[in-house]
Amino acid sequence: MNHWIVAPIVLPAILAPFIIMVLRYHLDLQRIFSVAGVVALLGIALTITAQASGGDIQVYELGDWPAPFGIVMVLDRMSAMMVLLTALLALPIVLYAIGSGWDQRGNHFHALFHFQLMGVCGAFLTGDAFNLFVFFEVLLIASYGLMTHGGGSVRLKAGVQYVAYNLLGSTLFLFALGTLYGVTGTLNMADIAVRVAELPPEDTALLRVGAVLLLLVFCIKAAVLPLHFWLPASYANAPLPVAALFAIMTKVGAYSILRMYTLAFGPEVEATQGLVGDWLQPAAVLTLAVGAIGILGAQHIARMVAFCAIASMGTLLIAISLFTPEATAAALYYIFHSTLATALLFLVADLVMERRGGTITPKPPMPQSGLVAALFFVGAIAIAGMPPLSGFVGKLLVLDAARDASNANAVWFVILVGSFVTIVGLARAGSLIFWKSHDVEYAGEDAPEEEETDERSAPEPQPGLAFTAVFGAVAGLILLTLFAGPALEYTSKTAEQLFTPERYISAVLGGEE
Repeated sequence: MNHWIVAPIVLPAILAPFIIMVLRYHLDLQRIFSVAGVVALLGIALTITAQASGGDIQVYELGDWPAPFGIVMVLDRMSAMMVLLTALLALPIVLYAIGSGWDQRGNHFHALFHFQLMGVCGAFLTGDAFNLFVFFEVLLIASYGLMTHGGGSVRLKAGVQYVAYNLLGSTLFLFALGTLYGVTGTLNMADIAVRVAELPPEDTALLRVGAVLLLLVFCIKAAVLPLHFWLPASYANAPLPVAALFAIMTKVGAYSILRMYTLAFGPEVEATQGLVGDWLQPAAVLTLAVGAIGILGAQHIARMVAFCAIASMGTLLIAISLFTPEATAAALYYIFHSTLATALLFLVADLVMERRGGTITPKPPMPQSGLVAALFFVGAIAIAGMPPLSGFVGKLLVLDAARDASNANAVWFVILVGSFVTIVGLARAGSLIFWKSHDVEYAGEDAPEEEETDERSAPEPQPGLAFTAVFGAVAGLILLTLFAGPALEYTSKTAEQLFTPERYISAVLGGEE
C-alpha cells in the first residue's frame, strides 16, 4: 500500500499534540514547527497529486482490513486536488497569522490550525461515509477553538451560533447515515453504490430520504440558501486569518456533494434522480443572488467579504447542479479560484481593519493605503470574475457549460447580473475606504469617530511577513490564470473520472492498490 495517502492526515495529527504538549510555552518554536509542518504538507500534497495525475485510483486499507469491512482512504484526482488546495491555502495563512501577530492573541492557535488541516484533509481522502462524519467533527471542533481565538464577547456570541448550527448539521448527518445503513447495510461509499444499484424499486423510499438528508447536511456545510444564516456573522466576527482558512470549509460541502452524488447516487439511480439538479440548482441561484445583494448592502468590510464567500458558493453550486462532466470540470476549476480569492479578500480586510477599522465609511487615510488598495483591487476583480484573472476564466467556463441546459437563459442571467452587482458593491466599498478617505483628511471635529475594534489585544506585528503572505495568495491567482489550460485539462480528466464510478468501485472493492 502507498503510505503517502495517509500522510496528509498523520502529519498534522502528530504535529498538533506535539505543539500543545512540548512547545506550549515557546511561541517561536511553535511558529517554526507550524510553518515547517505546512511546508511538509505542501510537499506531500504535490507528491500525491503527481501520483494521482496518471488516473490510477489508489486505496489505503487501515489495519489491513479490506473494504467494506475496514476503513479505507482513497486517492483519486479530485481528492488529491483538494488536498493540494488545502496545503496551498494553509501556507500564506499561517505566515500571515505570524506576521500580523494573530497567533499570539489567544491560546493554541498553531495546534488548532493543524487539527483543522487534519480534519479537512481526512474528509477529502476518506472512502467511508461514517469516517467522513468523523473528519467533519474533527475539523469543526478545531474550528470552534479558532473561531473564538483572541476572545471578546462579539466573537464568543458568533462562535456559539456557529457551534449550534453545525451541531444541528451533525445531528442530521447521523440521521442520514443511520437511514442509509438501514437500507444498504454498509457505509463504505463504494459499497453503498453497489448496494443502491441492486435495490428493488419498492425498497427505495428510505433510500431517497437518506439521500435528501445527506444533501441537506452538505448544503449546510456549503452555506446554501436558506441554510446559510450561520456564515455571515461567524466569518465576519472570527479572526480574519481564520476566516480565510474557513474558505476551504464550504468547499468540503461542495466536495461531498460531488463525491456522493456521482458515486453512490449517480444519474442512473432512479430513486434519487433530480436531487442535485431539481433541488440544488434553485437554491444555488438564490444563494448567488443573496450573496451579491449582501455585498452591495454591507456596512462592514469583514461582513462584505463573508457575503463574497456566499456569492462564490452560489456560482460554484450552479455549476455542480448542472451535473455534467463539462460543468463539473468548470466547477473544479472555480473551486480552486474562489478559495484563493476569498482567502485573499479576508486577509486584505484584516489589513484594513488593523489600520482604520472595518466600517465602510470615509476616514482619514491609513498607513500603506496605496499598497492595501492595490491588493483590495486585485481581490475584488478576482472574486467578481473580471478579466484578466482566473475568476473571469472560471465564470466563462461555467457559462459555457450551462449553454445547453434547459434553463440556460436563467442561469446566464443570474450569474451575469450577480457579477455586475458584486462589482458595484466592491467598487462602492473600495471608493469609500481608499478614495474618499482623502476627503476627510483634515475634517477635524467633523470626521467620523473611530469605531470600536472587536476587543483585540495589541499585537507585535511583522508587516513585511504579513504582506508577503498576501502577495503569495495573489501569486496563486496569477498562476492559476496563466496555467488555466493545464488546470482545465486536469479538472476535465477529474470530472471524467468522477462520472465513471465503476473505476472507483473496482479499486476499493476489487483490492487494487
